[in-house]
Amino acid sequence: MLDYDLAGLYGVETRTLIQAVKRNRDRFPDDFMFQLTTDEFAILKSQTVISSLHGGRRYSPYAFTEQGVAMLSSILRSRQAIQVNIEIMRAFVHLRGLLASNEQLSHKLAALEKKYDIQFKGVFDAIRKLMTPAPSKKRKIGFHAKDKK
Repeated sequence: MLDYDLAGLYGVETRTLIQAVKRNRDRFPDDFMFQLTTDEFAILKSQTVISSLHGGRRYSPYAFTEQGVAMLSSILRSRQAIQVNIEIMRAFVHLRGLLASNEQLSHKLAALEKKYDIQFKGVFDAIRKLMTPAPSKKRKIGFHAKDKK
């Protein structure tokens, strides 16, 4: 989640959130929080079709991972911050559940495809057999050299 989104949820200014994070930088390793590159920020601005994202920021926003959002609760101690953090963590848990169920669904679908591919192979083989003419058992009419004795 981006710093300005979190600041809005927590009811603080973005600069206040960033200041709190910078005062506690040792709590936010790179896998908890990182700053978007200039190129990433430009892409973000172009995707939101706003020329000056959130008041014309002069620096790229910070992005927080799930762990970074959890760590924010230890530095932002207002009641609203705690409640928002609880809801965000619930949302992350729900999202993980959806991803896990989607993966399970994908595995079940793959198993069904394999099962039905085998069944349809049998059907297609049977159709091919029906399409192939059976060898004729009738004797040809007329005189044949091998019938000569």
